[in-house]
This record gives sequence, C-alpha cells and structure tokens, in this order.
Amino acid sequence: MTIRTAQNTVKNAGRSLAAIGAAVCWLAASPAFADGEVIAAFTKNQVDPHFEGVRAGVEQVAKKMGATVRQYVPTKPNNITEGMSQLEDVGVTKPNLVLFMPIDPKAQLPTIKRLIEAGTPVVNYNDKAGDAPYLAFVGEDDYKLGYDIAKTLFDHLGGKGNVVILEGIKGSNTGDERKRGFDAALKEYPNIKLLASQPANFQRLLGLQVMENLIQQFSTIDGVIAAADASALGAAEALKSAGRGNVAVVSINGVPEAVEAVKNGGLLAIAEFNGFKIGCVATEIGLKAIRGETVPKQVVIPGAIITKANHAEWLVPYQRRTCPTAASYVAKW
Repeated sequence: MTIRTAQNTVKNAGRSLAAIGAAVCWLAASPAFADGEVIAAFTKNQVDPHFEGVRAGVEQVAKKMGATVRQYVPTKPNNITEGMSQLEDVGVTKPNLVLFMPIDPKAQLPTIKRLIEAGTPVVNYNDKAGDAPYLAFVGEDDYKLGYDIAKTLFDHLGGKGNVVILEGIKGSNTGDERKRGFDAALKEYPNIKLLASQPANFQRLLGLQVMENLIQQFSTIDGVIAAADASALGAAEALKSAGRGNVAVVSINGVPEAVEAVKNGGLLAIAEFNGFKIGCVATEIGLKAIRGETVPKQVVIPGAIITKANHAEWLVPYQRRTCPTAASYVAKW
C-alpha cells in the first residue's frame, strides 16, 4: 500500500472531531470557517496521467483552503485488494474527509457505507460509486462524452466508413456509459459500419494488442473510437506500425501526451474528461461541506472537444494550471 502524504501543514489537527460533526449537518446554513483538516484522496493508479491530474487538483485546493492530503494509490494499477486495504486503513486513521473513486464499485460499496455510517464524510468523485449517502458526486457525463466524440469521428468520415471501438472496463459505470454514448451516436449514422467492439480496459498495452488483432482481421478500418487516451495511444501506435497511420482515432480524457498527439496529427480529437478540474472541485465541495456550508449534491463538469485547432490549453502541465471554482459549474448554489 502506498500512501503519499502531501506537504501542506496541519494547522489544527484538534479540530478533527468538530469537522466530522459538522459533516453530519452539512446542510446547515451558517458556514463554519475552519481549516487544518486531513483529506484521504483515492486514485486508481500511478501510471495513467489522468490521475496525476486529479491529484494535482486536490493538492492545489487543499493547500489553498488549509488542509492536508494523504494520497491513497495502489502500487499495482487498479488493484482491488490494495484498494480494499486502503479503505480499511481510512477506517482506522479516520481522516476528516474522504475523496473516493472506486476500483470496483460493487466490491467497495459495503465498506464505503460502513465508513459513512461511522461518521466519515465521503465525496464520490471521477467515477460513480453506487448508492451511498455521499456528501456529493463530482465528475462528468460519460454518456455525453461518448456520444459527442463518436459524432465528431463520424462527421469527420463524412457519415460513412468502417469503425472499431476499444471499450473501457466492462461493468464499470464509466466504461459502460461511454459505450452507451458511442452506440447512441452509431444509430444516427446508418452508413457507419461497426466492425468490432472489444474491451481495452482503459490501458495502453491492451489497446495496442487489441488493435493489432483487429488490423489482422479487417483490411479496411477508417476510424477508431477509444474509451480512454491510453487505449487510443496504443491503437495509434499499432496502426502506425502496420502502415495504416491514416486511420482517424478519437478518445476521451485529454492527458498531455494524447493532446500532443492531437497537435501532431496522431489522434483526430479527444472529448475532455478533466481529472484536474474534478480534483479541484471535489476538494472544494468536500471541505465546504464539512465546514458547515451548503453544497450541491452533484456537480457535473462539462467537457470540450479537443482538436488541433484548440489544443493549446490542455498542454499546460497540471502543476501550472489554476483550479476553477465549483461555483463556475453550478447555476444556483
């Protein structure tokens, strides 16, 4: 288990119990301006740059609001055994706030519910984690991201051609919703033929391997829809190696390496799923909630379509970006 503790100073650790008590009445109208809370922030791995963005956003807002962050990241990517162990650790160390994204929602939901019942305030962010009394959910609309990026590809192809889909992890809310969006767009383009739809689990190596197999099976592939940048980069690598680098590839996320590929023509476009913004807003919402402020139950951050024409802002390193406020995404608060 890896726990990386941020360098933010704990100014008043003695307020822990008060903060937890405040979470119980987080809908209270009068804000209690406290600081010094400890945040346990969960991400799924250290290999996907998307989660680097999440962690950077959490750290920036925590520092600004006077809180300390403990980063919980499995040493083995997306390892559910480590993920469960880390949740058990939170039950013992009792942070003031948990920012939680699931590795396996069904397996982890009972533990999360026990933590909340024991008085630990939890914000669910990035991926939906089932039905539990979270303070709030902060993320994006995966169905819309899938729908929008698929239409971007189909329009680029002139409404006709052969395409393949590299799905995320079957059974995950994120992967399933994105696939549902791809399928909805397909129904609107009768001259787009879906050759195959296979899981690549949001991974680069698997994206490359699946694409290599598809290249062997199909002589004409005009477009590739990947559920994540990592899979898209693997697919683009396989296509280039096979001498088919002219195939249009689109994906979802917007990590710097993938945006660089958009800039250089390796990828056609990306639907923005911005981990940095999610980390920023989830941290702000969570801290305000445990300090007694009223917060929205859900914040859905809209995603842009990143193309060669507008890519520049997504090439800025996470550490040099400035967090947006939660209020900028909530019409009435």
